[in-house]
Amino acid sequence: MLGIAIGAIALILVLIIAFRIHAFVTLVLVSLLTALVAGIPASAVVKEMTTGFGGTLASVALLVALGAMLGRLIESSGGARVLAEAMIRTFGEKRAPFALGIASLIMGFPIFFDAGLIVMLPIIFAIARRMNEPVLRYGFPAAAAFSVMHVFLPPHPGPVAASEFFNANVGYIVIVGLLIAFPLWYVSGYLWGLYIGKKYPLPVPTLLGELDEDQPKNPPSVGTIIGLLLVPLFLIFLNTGLSTLEKTGHVDGSQLWVQVLKMIGETPIALLIALLVAMIVLGFARGEDKTALEKLLDSSLGPICSVVLITGAGGMFGGVLRASGIGDAMADSMSGLGLPLIFAIYVVAVLLRLAQGSATVALVTTAGLFAPAVAAAAGNMNEIQLACLTLAAAAGSVFCSHVNDSGFWLVGRLMGMDVKTTLKTWTVQQGIESVLGFVLVYAIYLVAGAF
Repeated sequence: MLGIAIGAIALILVLIIAFRIHAFVTLVLVSLLTALVAGIPASAVVKEMTTGFGGTLASVALLVALGAMLGRLIESSGGARVLAEAMIRTFGEKRAPFALGIASLIMGFPIFFDAGLIVMLPIIFAIARRMNEPVLRYGFPAAAAFSVMHVFLPPHPGPVAASEFFNANVGYIVIVGLLIAFPLWYVSGYLWGLYIGKKYPLPVPTLLGELDEDQPKNPPSVGTIIGLLLVPLFLIFLNTGLSTLEKTGHVDGSQLWVQVLKMIGETPIALLIALLVAMIVLGFARGEDKTALEKLLDSSLGPICSVVLITGAGGMFGGVLRASGIGDAMADSMSGLGLPLIFAIYVVAVLLRLAQGSATVALVTTAGLFAPAVAAAAGNMNEIQLACLTLAAAAGSVFCSHVNDSGFWLVGRLMGMDVKTTLKTWTVQQGIESVLGFVLVYAIYLVAGAF
């Protein structure tokens, strides 16, 4: 089964890099071949493929489309340039990537990785254009910040789900996550972003449209743009806050007002509301022609079609690998290695991540597999150590995103990278984030055990 996974991944790389076959076609073809070779019944092959494809599109397509429309409005109104210039004036030209990363760390508390990156995209592009420098220098510090927060900090679903399996205190997980978040981002996001920005001087993509030098003479204020960006952030934070209060028993989830507030705080609805507000504030209230506004929003969808379809196909490939049982077989074979518990948890999470792509699946599967062992050892551990076991699984689940991960395709296409460059930049960044995250978690685990 492991050989099938390795062979499928190798075939994808050969077809895309050597034969230059389009990534979407390649992923669909290899998903089909993998399903057949792995022994999935012929009658179920198409269903498994479309389930993985549709499941990924359900979470990605709405976010990318609504985010692209919001970004196009902010860009065309001159708001992105105004905010970019304000950040450069405040933090200085040399510290602009650092400032973007810090802002993304803060935004990353309540907002998921892909949604946060989409919201920040027009600001990243505007600053890179303003400085006339490579997009990766500014894009990677922001993307890595969202990744760190998504992987290691509740209320994101991965660490919360693992905490339930390990019976770990979410409060301690937050404490440990906060202790490691900044140094982890500084090395794997900020310093790595500066390095690859020099090594791969890619231009700013035209995803949100070509740069319009004839910017409006009366662009919106910095406060207006910040307010628009805070709309989805506030709504999503409202959702996560209420969900946390519901789990702790402080809020009754059956109440209508709780359900309504949680609904409008779901990421697609939050972005839709933010887009509607932007249409009013940046369009109708400024006297923009309704037909021109409609055409502007329509023009934002064409460039992102490739991003959506390739990301969905990446989800299809990962879904086929999961349905084939490759990940489960690998987990079973690795569970009896005799490694120290925290190392075994990390290694199995890494292997599951490499085999089937989904960080959440790798994390939850690892947590379920090791729940009995953790329960047996819990009497000899304190709360901090249990939190460290949870975050060790989280660190393993993010290791080396590659072609079977929909996030690999999302980041690569949004940043204008080909597959080879994405492997050399984003895959390596995820590897650094994983290994360094585990080292920091293990250090805290040892210190906590000494007391």
